[in-house]
Amino acid sequence: MSRTYRFTRIQHLPVSLAEAWEFFSSPLNLASITPREKGFTVQSEPVKKMYAGQIIEYSVKPLLGIPVYWMTEITQVSEGNYFIDEQRYGPYSLWHHQHHFRQTANGVEMKDIIHYKIPFWILGDIANALFVRRKLEKIFDYRREKVAEIWSNKITGAATKNNSIEALPV
Repeated sequence: MSRTYRFTRIQHLPVSLAEAWEFFSSPLNLASITPREKGFTVQSEPVKKMYAGQIIEYSVKPLLGIPVYWMTEITQVSEGNYFIDEQRYGPYSLWHHQHHFRQTANGVEMKDIIHYKIPFWILGDIANALFVRRKLEKIFDYRREKVAEIWSNKITGAATKNNSIEALPV
């Protein structure tokens, strides 16, 4: 049986909680902070305000430029605090992504916690060790850089890289 992995990334943003929430809770902003080679496009109709039960459909090219359909559901929303999306259909056996926001003295601490599992048992574990984990890290590195560009007039070294990936017992 393949393992479940946990990926955590913390980023500090020198913006208000309202600004951070407005940007990150809109699926329409995901493409702007995802590497272009991933071919990420939102296929769902735009919705102004995120809500629990919302289904979002994407197309993404995770490997070799082959497009993959990905459907997530926003399962929980606590406005200004956190939201959770879970894969309903897509490339992972499990994808549970928590997005947490916390006001700090210098802006907002944004924390992503992702639990994921790769299909194909031991082959999935090998794929994670060889490239999936690194691809996930690169996507979040890219996101950190793009967010820094978006709020560059407010950022003075506030974006930080702090991530960890661990295998969890099954």
